[in-house]
Amino acid sequence: MEQISTFISETAGFLWGWPLLIMLLGTHLFLTFRLRFIQRYVGKAIKLSVSSDKGSHGEISQFSALATSLAATIGTGNIIGVATAVSLGGPGAVLWVWITGVFGIATKYSEGLLAIKYRKKNADGSFSGGPMYALEYGLKSKFLGALFAAFTAIAAFGIGASVQANSMASALNESFGFNKLYVGIALFLLTGAIIIGGIKSIARVCDKLVPFMAFFYVAGCLLILALGYETLWQSLVLIVKSAFTGHAAVGGFAGSTVMMAARYGVARGLFSNESGLGSAPIVAAAAQTRNPVRQALVSSSGTFWDTVIICALTGLVLVNTGAWTEGKEGVAITQHAFGHYFSHYGSIFLAVSLVTFTFSTIIGWAYYAEKSIEYLFGKKSVLPYKALYLVMVFLGTILSLDVVWNLGDIFNGLMAIPNLICLVLLSGVIVSETKKYLWDGRLDAEGMD
Repeated sequence: MEQISTFISETAGFLWGWPLLIMLLGTHLFLTFRLRFIQRYVGKAIKLSVSSDKGSHGEISQFSALATSLAATIGTGNIIGVATAVSLGGPGAVLWVWITGVFGIATKYSEGLLAIKYRKKNADGSFSGGPMYALEYGLKSKFLGALFAAFTAIAAFGIGASVQANSMASALNESFGFNKLYVGIALFLLTGAIIIGGIKSIARVCDKLVPFMAFFYVAGCLLILALGYETLWQSLVLIVKSAFTGHAAVGGFAGSTVMMAARYGVARGLFSNESGLGSAPIVAAAAQTRNPVRQALVSSSGTFWDTVIICALTGLVLVNTGAWTEGKEGVAITQHAFGHYFSHYGSIFLAVSLVTFTFSTIIGWAYYAEKSIEYLFGKKSVLPYKALYLVMVFLGTILSLDVVWNLGDIFNGLMAIPNLICLVLLSGVIVSETKKYLWDGRLDAEGMD
């Protein structure tokens, strides 16, 4: 078992090494230039995300689609992932996380566009879409579509269900002394009550939960930065300088090179915002929208909030409080940073943030997996899968999950490969649709067949 565990860990490390990072970042850059730096429309994207497009085709509002994708995206990666990047790559990793988010906006935009362009309306009036449909109908490759759907359904057991549940149970146990078994039972029942109703039920919860958890966490970060305003400018200079020079050993920090700062910053940024992995467009396909470009813009704003804002704030807090020099790892660094001014109350704040982040990820990924299973085996297979998903949520709260975490990483990474192929080969379609509706000034035009 130890050998198997080592093999799985090494495979996950290899998959999330330079080959995949280059593929993801390369796609970000390629689409950014093909789309004439689509990031400049982020203000318009945010405005559209809170605008109603009622009367258009779809099941849920554009805001609900965004909230649900953010629910799945904003998770432990925003807190623990950024802390890991800084502990291994130094302060410079924060800038690389941020840069990854900026360029990832173009990829998230492209995924959202293809999700609407190639979605299909089901007999019951619901909509299905995402990379599997773009691969089947756009690239005429049902095999790659099935491959993507299978990787998504398997990855959801780890990265969506058990790993998130484990993080939540650990946070509640350490901060409040809650019994992990009782947390597992409560989480099993609460998650089941929400996901049984499908996208509309999930969206109703996400509409309320996501704005609260984002505002709560951002406000906490801004308060900590305000209290440490005297060193804020020096911290910003340190982050930029270290990104291009590396950083020598200091305090409990072992030192890093430029390559280490770039690798860990890019890896954690990509992992956090999921741009290029193909998950978010699955829910984007359910949005009420007049044409593919409107929802594409709304989808792109998700990466802006997740990485350009939330991950960047986390990284800045870690650097400005000096937590990164303490020689701690993962969540321990973040706990030190948030307790810098507030002692035990900082740990409570972090625990509440982790609980809301992880729970939202659990219910968001449940929908991704549901639509993937539906694509592979039809609607009758969805209910048994949901039951299995809930079992994995429960088991995640009471078991050690190093192997499951690494397996989740592997299948999460494998999702990206067919999705990136789809994005690159259909980039002509993406540019054509963008010109038709955005560049030619027809963003309000009805464009759904």
